[in-house]
Amino acid sequence: MPNKRLLNIYFTAGYPELDSLHHILPTLIEGDADYIEIGLPYSDPLADGPVIQLAGKIALENGMNIDVLFDQLSTHIDLMIKKPVYLMGYFNQMLQFGIEKFLLACQKVNVAGLIIPDLPMEYFEIEMKELFEKYGIKITFLVSPLTSEDRIRKASKLSTGFVYVVTRPAITGTMAVLDENMISYLKKLAEMKLNRVLLLGFGIQDKKSFEFAAVHLDGAIVGTMFLKHLELRGTDKDQMQTFISQFKND
Repeated sequence: MPNKRLLNIYFTAGYPELDSLHHILPTLIEGDADYIEIGLPYSDPLADGPVIQLAGKIALENGMNIDVLFDQLSTHIDLMIKKPVYLMGYFNQMLQFGIEKFLLACQKVNVAGLIIPDLPMEYFEIEMKELFEKYGIKITFLVSPLTSEDRIRKASKLSTGFVYVVTRPAITGTMAVLDENMISYLKKLAEMKLNRVLLLGFGIQDKKSFEFAAVHLDGAIVGTMFLKHLELRGTDKDQMQTFISQFKND
C-alpha cells in the first residue's frame, strides 16, 4: 500500500470544556486531518499516559459521558460523512452501555469505526464480528513490537479500519524511540504487505517523528501533543489549524 502521509488526530470528548467537541471536530474535518479519533473518558484508562488521563479526568468532571457524546455528535452527522471518525474507548464502557445499543448509536451519527484496546481479537471474531458488520461499524486492532507475525496478520485480517501500530508496549505519550530496532520493526510491517492502512501511534511528538512514521507506514496518530495544544491554546480554530498543518506541510 503506497505511503499517503495520513494524519490521525486524537482528542478527548469533553475536554477542555464539555462542549469543546463542537469547535474541535469541525476544524479537524475541514482541515488537514485524514482521520479523527475521539477518546471516551474512562475512570480506569489502562493504556493512557498522564496527559490523556488528566484530560479524561477533567472531561468526566465536566459531565461527559457516552449519552452526552452521542448527543453532541448528532449535531455533526453531515460533517462526519466527509472523513472517518473513530471512537476509542474500553470494552467495559460498551458492555455497560450495551454493545448492540452502542453500535446502533454509532451508526446513527456516522461514526466510522471503533478502537477498543482491551478487546481480545478472538472474542471479537466469535461474539461481535457479525454485529459490527450488521451496523456497518469498522474495528481497529493494535499491534506492537512484541506481537508475533501470526498475530499481526490476524489483527490485519480482522481490522476493517486501519491497523494501530504501537511504537512499544507502553502508554500513550511515551516518546517514540526512533532507533534501528524501531526501523527494523516498521520495515517488517511494510514488507508483510498487509493490505491495510498502518498508522503509527504512541509517541508522535513532532513533524520529525510523523515523517519517520510516514517513510515506512501510511502515517501516524497525534494525540498527546494535540491535547497539550488544547490545554495551552484552547479551541481557537486558527490555532488548531496551524497546529495540524505543521505535520502535513512540506
